[in-house]
Amino acid sequence: MADGTQPRPAQASPAGPTSTPDASAAAICVRDFNLWYGDFQALFDVNLQVTRGKVTSLIGPSGCGKSTLLRSINRINERLGYVRTSGAIELLGQDILAEGVELTPLRRSVGMVFQRPNPLPLSIRDNVLFAYRLSKGGKTKRADEDQVLQEALEEVLLWDKVKDRLKRSATALSLEEQQKLCIARLLPIKPSVLLMDEPCSALDPKATRAVEELIWKLRGEYSILIVTHNMAQARRASDECIFMLMGEVVEHTATGEMFVTPKHQKTADYIEGRFG
Repeated sequence: MADGTQPRPAQASPAGPTSTPDASAAAICVRDFNLWYGDFQALFDVNLQVTRGKVTSLIGPSGCGKSTLLRSINRINERLGYVRTSGAIELLGQDILAEGVELTPLRRSVGMVFQRPNPLPLSIRDNVLFAYRLSKGGKTKRADEDQVLQEALEEVLLWDKVKDRLKRSATALSLEEQQKLCIARLLPIKPSVLLMDEPCSALDPKATRAVEELIWKLRGEYSILIVTHNMAQARRASDECIFMLMGEVVEHTATGEMFVTPKHQKTADYIEGRFG
């Protein structure tokens, strides 16, 4: 990392919440949440809380509902006309599923990073400023843009690498740099929560480590919920861990506690590789 520190091993994480953490400390509260794709129920009575300023990892076998839950938190699933839900999802105390909630301000508060980097076919500069300009109605000053651009790229540890080629296409960057750029694109609109759906799955080990270090750097200022199939990544780069199985939350506790002394046999079986 830029300050010379390294991501803390998850075993050293401070004591985290159990399955019933303090709601006042939560960035996200999911209450009795169910989701159906047509007649198929994908999520069953999900209850969990994501602590403010922490990194929380979602683990579990493929098809257990991790990505479905993640995409429900910024209501991406609603683009599918056959999806229906029940229950509540609260972001900083507001039920985002309540009638009358507008999607545009919600998605300014909840940034999303996908499995593969998705830079726009624009310059590096225009990528970082894209959402910022939209949020300002296209009325921005060059000096303000320059400051926003530099701050965002510095925060994701890219500024020194790209400051002399800001007019070049973002698609020419390495995959690691593209993923960092996609994170930088979110920061100028000041989201409260960052959702990451396997953000390192397309990266090599060195790039994965760099993105993990970035995630750890961003904790505190942002509340981060990350889906990962990589058990080592969950241990290295999260404060708390949620294990899901067949659409249900089985266990939610401090990461170190889950990997050393899991409370449920199903959790132990999964993290020890007996299934999944």
